Amino acid sequence: MNKANPLHQALSRILRPLARLLLRNGIPYGEFAELLKRAYVEAALEDFPDGRRRPTDSRAAVMTGLTRKEVKRQREILTGEDAGARDVLHTNRASRVVSGWVHDAVFQARDGEPAMLAFDGPGSFSELVKRYSGDMPPRAVLDELLRVGVVSVDAESGGLVLKQRAYVPAGDSAEMLQIFGEDVSDLIATIDHNLVSDESGQGPLFQRTLTYDNIPPEVMESWRKHAAAQSQVLLEQLDTWLGPHDRDISGQQPGSVSGDSVRTGVSIFFFEEPSGRVR
Repeated sequence: MNKANPLHQALSRILRPLARLLLRNGIPYGEFAELLKRAYVEAALEDFPDGRRRPTDSRAAVMTGLTRKEVKRQREILTGEDAGARDVLHTNRASRVVSGWVHDAVFQARDGEPAMLAFDGPGSFSELVKRYSGDMPPRAVLDELLRVGVVSVDAESGGLVLKQRAYVPAGDSAEMLQIFGEDVSDLIATIDHNLVSDESGQGPLFQRTLTYDNIPPEVMESWRKHAAAQSQVLLEQLDTWLGPHDRDISGQQPGSVSGDSVRTGVSIFFFEEPSGRVR
């Protein structure tokens, strides 16, 4: 591998933490390589159209370096996944419940803040779950929100209190790994869009990072708390603006006069490591 290639250098930085996560979760190289083949085939077939012609296995084989037989095999797997296993919501159901609690007037107090909810009855937590989480049992959703500290139980009334305006699961749970896939995918897609925005005629998307590499360690605890607090304030301000436009909140139906739905958002993440460390 040519170490002077900027893309190779960037990939090395990306793949090291990815390999660490894969090894921690018991994913060997062969399994990752199989998934990588599938991603190459999917990108070749879906993201690089040749004019108006449907992409062929032969063209995908030329682009990816895989054999036509392997491209066909991966395409058939992808077709099967599209019919079932890959049909998942972008947004975790528990997160949708929290969003509904924050934005839906039915579940707000008079001051517009999320109300304390009873578990059952009109305007209750159970009704909230039914509206925003489909067929999930309300008790299961509540147990999860209690587990991660998003909800607490009022000691006097027994009512349910929303403590945080965002649901973030802990550890390498299925929900956290789903967020990992979405967040990293979104970041790479934004960077890719910006790399070719001049050629495509589309404007760049917002992408900024604040970085310093000579911060004394005694500052870090205060910095972590300050960064988290200010980031939370910004995200809540953005959520206040954007949330009411979500069709699940507004009641507007997909495919209406305004067109098909769009998935959009802003991600903020904190990082720290010893200065000069090679990932």
